[in-house]
Amino acid sequence: MRHDLSRIIRVVALGAAMALSAPLAWAQSHGIAMYGEPALPPDFVSLPYANPDAPKGGRIVMGESGGFDSLNPFIVNGIAPYGVSALTVESLMGRSYDEPFTLYGVLAESITTDAERSFAEFTLRENARFSDGTPVTVDDVIWSFEKLGTEGHPRYATAWGKIAKSEVTGPRSVKFTFNTVDRELPLILGLRPILKKAQYEGKDFTASSLEAPIGSGPYVVDKFEPGAFVSYKKNPDWWGKDLPFYKGQHNLDEVRIDYFGDAGVVFEAFKAGEITTYRETNPVKWAEQYSFPAVTAGDVVKSEIAHSRPSGIEGFVFNTRRPLFADWRVREALTQAFNFELVNQTLNGGIPPRITSYFGNSPLGMTPGAPAEGRVAELLEPFKAELLPGALEGYTLPVADGEANRKNLRAATALLEEAGWTVQDGVLKNAAGEPFAFEILLVNGADDIISAASIYVESLKRLGIEARVTTVDSAQYKERTTAFDFDMTHYIRSVSLSPGNEQLLYWGSAVANEPGSRNWMGMNSPAAEAMITTMLSSKDPADFRAAVEGLDRVLTTGRYVIPIWYQQVGRIAHSKALQYPQKLPLYGDWIGFQPEVWWYQE
Repeated sequence: MRHDLSRIIRVVALGAAMALSAPLAWAQSHGIAMYGEPALPPDFVSLPYANPDAPKGGRIVMGESGGFDSLNPFIVNGIAPYGVSALTVESLMGRSYDEPFTLYGVLAESITTDAERSFAEFTLRENARFSDGTPVTVDDVIWSFEKLGTEGHPRYATAWGKIAKSEVTGPRSVKFTFNTVDRELPLILGLRPILKKAQYEGKDFTASSLEAPIGSGPYVVDKFEPGAFVSYKKNPDWWGKDLPFYKGQHNLDEVRIDYFGDAGVVFEAFKAGEITTYRETNPVKWAEQYSFPAVTAGDVVKSEIAHSRPSGIEGFVFNTRRPLFADWRVREALTQAFNFELVNQTLNGGIPPRITSYFGNSPLGMTPGAPAEGRVAELLEPFKAELLPGALEGYTLPVADGEANRKNLRAATALLEEAGWTVQDGVLKNAAGEPFAFEILLVNGADDIISAASIYVESLKRLGIEARVTTVDSAQYKERTTAFDFDMTHYIRSVSLSPGNEQLLYWGSAVANEPGSRNWMGMNSPAAEAMITTMLSSKDPADFRAAVEGLDRVLTTGRYVIPIWYQQVGRIAHSKALQYPQKLPLYGDWIGFQPEVWWYQE
């Protein structure tokens, strides 16, 4: 059941070997991999982690805190509920989460590209249909790419800017020629959502709307009430139900999400049977608070889902657009002041490990404390003058020496003094006499994060720093983070075993001041962008891994985020009628797992 890191290393090594003998083009290929070729043959029956014989029917009811005010998840404006894109809209190709980065045909029956991946040509399936019965056409594909790239969320703009030409090459074929060396582009385009052009004629695509998109996916938006619930109903006429890629997927007749005031209320609703599945992120609660009647009676099952994905980053992000946090020494000082061991023990019983770097828990990440060597050092060397301490020589996060954290607080004081901050009458001030004060912006209901921030605030008082926690509702939080209107806030970015173009959206300078971008810290690092460029152009998996480690070093030693913990396993409590395959995907309980491959059986 458990996929360990040795398996990932074998997969990457296999990719390296296959890359050397990869064909010059994939004519009418059923899939495409970032390196080598897809693991599954053209006549595969189903994805390896799906049960093609899974029963059909039943429902799953999930719970979320917050709310929504839009049904368009493809734009900056509004908050859309989970599932609109994943359940109702399809892409040209679909991802197998049992491989680091491989796609198989969905709306497209084939993909063609050359050895340099200078273009990608997709041929649509003849029977591909939108939920209203109309065919999915090449015009819909071209329009979707352009509309999303020019008026959609900023995350779509980068790939669109790399397309030099779009052309119809047949009744069901469309070709995109690129103006940039980027080996990931064919895969990125394969995952773009395909919308119905006719639905949006004469409408402002950028305006938040409660009109659901007409997609080609397995579900349609059935009933909803903004801020209360949304229900997705299985389309009985779904064109893709017999597609091998979908065998054993989308087995449920209804997927419903109910919305509540905060996470605590969601849990109480689960205990009361109002929702049928609940993802637990606190290991102490998992061990101590699941003895309610439904569990003891066996009606609710506790499942632990193993995974082999990187840790990603979660913690408290600095907004470096603020002059207060522009100096890396200040960010390092505040990292020293964060007593992770105390916070983790208080909230989690000390169980989950700390995130050591953005690509930790994987072969792609740096080894804490170890210097850069070989190709990694070679890639970073041109940027030696701009790199922060630790990038080349090695970096490790501070470890507290007890609840008082005296050693780290002394180090923090010294760094702050170097940066021009000294304690005056018990208050940390700069040369102009301005106090060191800032706000930690959090969303209502994020109980564990609010508690972690509160402990942190008390630690900062010992340095003469005044930090205050401000909580707002989800709509206000979305508005403020979209506009980068915060000093510090809670930050999560998941990363995969195949990082690529999305890294520019997370850390790229071009989107640093673009409202709605994911570069919340406002970083502008030529070194980071050079590593990403190498990742996108490399044909050699070893070179790719070196570039990712180089990026990991730049990000981690940039001191942009104070890391907290990551979960080594997923914890999902659910109705015993909700079941999933015994074969787990490489990524575990990631996207594409629940509700996609689950089924209902009394």
